[in-house]
Order: sequence, then structure tokens, then C-alpha cells
Amino acid sequence: MNEAKWYWFISDSWTMSKRNFKHIFRNPESLFINIGLPVILMLMFVYVFGGAIQTGSDYINYVVPGIIITCVGYASSMTAISVCQDMTGGLFDRFRSMPIHPSSLLTGHVAGSFVRNMISTTLVIFVAVLIGFRPDASFLDWLAVIGFLSLFLFAISWLSVIFGLLAKSVETASSFTFIIMFAPYVSSAFVPTHTMPDWLHFFADNQPMTPLIETLRGLLIGMPIGNNDWLTVGWFGGLLIISVIIASIIFQQRQKV
Repeated sequence: MNEAKWYWFISDSWTMSKRNFKHIFRNPESLFINIGLPVILMLMFVYVFGGAIQTGSDYINYVVPGIIITCVGYASSMTAISVCQDMTGGLFDRFRSMPIHPSSLLTGHVAGSFVRNMISTTLVIFVAVLIGFRPDASFLDWLAVIGFLSLFLFAISWLSVIFGLLAKSVETASSFTFIIMFAPYVSSAFVPTHTMPDWLHFFADNQPMTPLIETLRGLLIGMPIGNNDWLTVGWFGGLLIISVIIASIIFQQRQKV
């Protein structure tokens, strides 16, 4: 891609990103759901189940990293739905007849998803602090938290784009993200994995959400990280690369239809 094409791509991607940024605030109901559901979940686990769950530390400090990841899982369905709406509602066909870089439509959705998720994640952390969350992370630790969350957000956003491209209806697009939304439940997000049955314990320890949550937990409240940071980079760096490639291939195929 030469310099002129790069400029075309970046300019159109920024235009599509601004379109999606505006949708965030024009549709506050979806943003409220993205924030409200994880907050309600956090309150339920802290005040209903927290007293019965032993984690070796204050449960609010233990559970917040898992709630953050769950928050992103809920929001991923909105990305898939938005892509599906553009693909099936005729907007893509209208853009295809205009001098707009085709891939900018996808990058705009990813940028909008990233900003929406960052807003909801920030507000969830704020509520967590209000009810007793006390991180002891340094400035560098917070930068690392932002870096790992950004990697996760981009990887999940591009995976959701694939779901949106494959879906034939909005309902199908929403259901595709079921696995993303509920994967944190079978991890160390809410309870230590060693309390699970052996077969589930093995799965929980070796699925990608657990090293991510353990890395965030270690950075935020000083628990041991081990090699979970490298496992997180491997899992979600690989997922990001694969998702971008697959989404691009599917999108190119849709352009030929």
C-alpha cells in the first residue's frame, strides 16, 4: 500500500470512527446496559456471595478484574450487532458506490467499540472504588493494565467483527457472542480455579481469560503474576492477528457478492 493509499485508508477510517463515536452518545441505552449489567453483577457477587467465598484477600479486590473482563464481553455483542446492521441494512452497499476505502468501515467499528469499552470499563472501576476496591498499583502498573486491556479490547472487537460479518440477522449476531460473554465465568474471575472439579479446573486454568485476569489482578493488587503476562500476550496477540486476517478475507468475499 503506497503513501496515497495509506492516507486514503487512515482518513476514511477516522471518518468512520467519528461516525461510530457519535453513535455511542446517540444511543445511551446501549452504553448504560454495557455499564449497568457488570455493575449489578459486581454488587451481587460482592454483597450476596462475597461473604461465602474465600480468596485469601478482600473479595472486592479479587473480583474487580473479572468484572472488567465481563464488561467487555457484554459490550462485544454490540460490536457484532452494529457490523451486522451495516452489512444487512444496505449501508455497506451505499458506501461501496462511494469513494470510500472499503476496510475503513470495519476499522471504524473497531475504534468505536474500543472507545465504548474504555468508557464503560473506567466507570465500572470508579463504582468499584466507591464500594471498597483499593488497588495498590503504581503508575507503571496502571500503564501496563491499560496496555493489556487494550490488547484484549482490540482482539475481542475484531473477533466480534467476524461474528457480525457472518451473521444473517441482528439476533444471530448477538447470539454469536455468547461464548465471549460467559467465558469469564469458567475462569478465575469470581472464584479460585482450585475450588472447581478437576475436569473444570483444568479447563479454567488453560483458557485465555484466566491468564489475562490473573495478570490484571497481579498488577492492580500485587498478587503473583508468574508467566500469565506472556500467556496473555500470546493468547490475545494471536487472536488479534488471526481475527484481523479472517475478518479481512470475509469482508473481501462480501464485496464480490
